[in-house]
Amino acid sequence: MSPILPLLLDRLATPIGDMLIVADREGNLRATFWTDEEGEVRQFLERQYLGFQIELEAEANLHALTTSIGAYFAGDLHSIDALPVQTAGTSFQREVWGALREIPCGTTISYRELARRICRPEAVRAVGAANGANPIGVVVPCHRVIGANGSLTGYGGGIERKRWLLDHERQMRL
Repeated sequence: MSPILPLLLDRLATPIGDMLIVADREGNLRATFWTDEEGEVRQFLERQYLGFQIELEAEANLHALTTSIGAYFAGDLHSIDALPVQTAGTSFQREVWGALREIPCGTTISYRELARRICRPEAVRAVGAANGANPIGVVVPCHRVIGANGSLTGYGGGIERKRWLLDHERQMRL
């Protein structure tokens, strides 16, 4: 029998669609999703936490995480800066995700620059793959990474959401 990983689930209405927020009982943010399908959330979490049986329980305002993320969308861009996160993933992925949290709000960097910041300048493609596998969008701001030519490149929530997030951060910083 697989060990059980109890997780809490909340939903937040944002200007760019509903966000599903997953946390553990200790108050660590585990994942965010741009989807209405709880089944997709469960499948993703089962892939992330292989060997665990995922139990999702609805809970409003998960340790105030939902309120903090909502405040970001309302214009308090730094309300998410110190939220506790815990992820699965490889040590390399977690290193990339940690570096994402160091990108200042309202700015962007290239994948090449992100690879340089983690002292692996030759790992641009691996950095891109890790960025794309980020389970905690917005809080771990993978949307702040763009192509070397300044183009908006892939985002799990779609390019329009990425554009909105970047515009939101730039406008609120003025």
